[in-house]
Amino acid sequence: MSTDNDRQSRATLNEFMKAPAQSPMLLAALALSVASACLLTAQAQPAARLDLPIAPGPFQGTMDSLTNYHCPEWFRDAKFGIWAHWGPQAVPMDGDWYARNMYLQGSGQYKDHLAHFGHSSTNGYKDIIPLWKAEKWDPDRLMALYKKAGARYFVSMGSHHDNFHLWNSRFHRWNAVNMGPHRDVVGDWQKAARKYGLRFGVSEHLGASFTWFQPSHGSDKTGPLAGVPYDGADPKYWDLYHAPAAPGDKGWYSTNPAWQQEWFNCLKDLVDHYHLDLLYTDGGVPFGNEVGRSLIADLYNNDLKDRGRLEVVYTCKQKSEGRWVEDLERGVMAGINPDPWQTDTSIGDWFYNRNWKFRPVSWSIHMLVDVVSKNGNLLLNIVQRPDGSLDPEVEQMLQEMAAWNAIHGEAIYGTRPWLVYGEGPVRAKGGSFGEDFRYTASDIRFTTKGRTLYAIALGWPENGQLVVKSLAQPADGRGNQIRRVSLLGYRGRLKWTQTADGLVVTLPAEKPSPYTAALRITGANLKPVAFTAVAPPVRADAQGNLTLTAEAAELHGDQINTENQGGQPNIGFWDRAHEWASWKARFPQAGMFTVSLSAATVNPEPELTVEVAGHQLTGKAPQTGAWDDFRVVDLGRIEIAQPGEQVVNVRPKDAAAWKAINLRWVKFTRAK
Repeated sequence: MSTDNDRQSRATLNEFMKAPAQSPMLLAALALSVASACLLTAQAQPAARLDLPIAPGPFQGTMDSLTNYHCPEWFRDAKFGIWAHWGPQAVPMDGDWYARNMYLQGSGQYKDHLAHFGHSSTNGYKDIIPLWKAEKWDPDRLMALYKKAGARYFVSMGSHHDNFHLWNSRFHRWNAVNMGPHRDVVGDWQKAARKYGLRFGVSEHLGASFTWFQPSHGSDKTGPLAGVPYDGADPKYWDLYHAPAAPGDKGWYSTNPAWQQEWFNCLKDLVDHYHLDLLYTDGGVPFGNEVGRSLIADLYNNDLKDRGRLEVVYTCKQKSEGRWVEDLERGVMAGINPDPWQTDTSIGDWFYNRNWKFRPVSWSIHMLVDVVSKNGNLLLNIVQRPDGSLDPEVEQMLQEMAAWNAIHGEAIYGTRPWLVYGEGPVRAKGGSFGEDFRYTASDIRFTTKGRTLYAIALGWPENGQLVVKSLAQPADGRGNQIRRVSLLGYRGRLKWTQTADGLVVTLPAEKPSPYTAALRITGANLKPVAFTAVAPPVRADAQGNLTLTAEAAELHGDQINTENQGGQPNIGFWDRAHEWASWKARFPQAGMFTVSLSAATVNPEPELTVEVAGHQLTGKAPQTGAWDDFRVVDLGRIEIAQPGEQVVNVRPKDAAAWKAINLRWVKFTRAK
């Protein structure tokens, strides 16, 4: 690795792994001994110098050098990719991060593991891996489904944080060729992708595994096995669980140079062997230093050497300024990003979860349209069962995606953003972990191709009339000279007119799609007309009660954002005491109102203040023990002296004592 002794140990281990398996038990014992010695040496003796070879070419491991990157046109045209976020962690069918959380006493996955597989001191994650057989996995059949559904690129899992490699790794015995399905999962996915003409990528989550997996070295704190070490504490398995981290090494990325070198070696092995079209990192540039930048530079230079032009895409969760493609996890941009970007999300949990419901196909379609209108691509995880098959409802969703794309693909693939991304009441703040929006036909997104403008409504208007305000007749009569308007999926002529309020289109009775209404518009000098977009205030129900939802809130701050917990939107990431939420609310009459809220937190009763009409009401959010366990609490009564529109603010009461909560809604119920 980073010293001569380490490199020699690694070379010896490689020779063992390549040797004929005439004595498998002896070979495994020797390889395990060398691997453990290598890892122990790496922990005890920090690297003096890293070995980071970069292929010759214009790119070096510096930020300045990487500014020479240009995103290839294939990625900008592709728009839609499908991801197989799949591996041994699917076996328990209990969702994401299982390999870590099974070592956290009291967590749901710890309890699930204890009930189904035994205690983690003896039956740990190493014992889950052999149960992953992938016996019904047919990559050829699945790739045919994905292509028909509209995917233009496919991404395989390479290694999740569980440190299990899905490729034929030269550096790591815990891989899918040696164990589990005994198949080169990455290689077989790649063969299928090439057969069906899809670009091929791999996601790597390995960089975070070194600190992520540290709970495996612990033990129960209470109960009959308190103090008995989990199996990750056994040095025999440190090539899977990693050696114990140094004190204070607890960040997403380790500060240990030896582990950084190990990551570089493994990733270079992957990209050199499979010649990828795309490499995804689950985090920022790995380790935030020369190690990650050198791997990116090597990836770019090798691609130039192999193809004669730069076609490869590197994507990670860090602002790029064009050096790579920025990725947002489960989120969207607030508007058009000048550089191409990508959002990665899933139709359910990341790994198969028997307790989660899948997203409706309308959600995936609306997400795709919104992302594309803002110069992005959608990478959608299609959740696979442990055996590699898909649930029937997932296959049905793919068929519906295929039918939608057959009609609307021309407004998606190969398009570019217009001068504005869209119009309508839903205005995303932008950023990761904000993806649950209640779109309607008033939310319209724009794309362009050549001289054609597409306006895609994220719903079908109930009155059969679609109004595009951005295409109103300008007051001076110049510009927006619309010549033709047609509806994708409909062959007849449309009735339309252009007024000072917008382009008004009468839609046919028959819907080409229940999820969207997409107009094809041609003309001259098409430019958006400015208009004032006012978020409607929250209105009372028939009984005079008001519910202020997470989706209707205006959020103040850089981190606070909407997310989805327990199947419904909520305000989350509320870690900072100076950030707050507000609503415009229209009270139909004066009077006394009981104020209640629905919240979840693992913290001991954080205090909130509700401000409205010059009054304040303070109360405690309930400590529910889980971020998705919401409970309702009454804060008390407040008087609204005058009917009409009021601003409601919800803030932390005491900045010094504030602890994060998830807030689903605030209700004002008329007191009787």
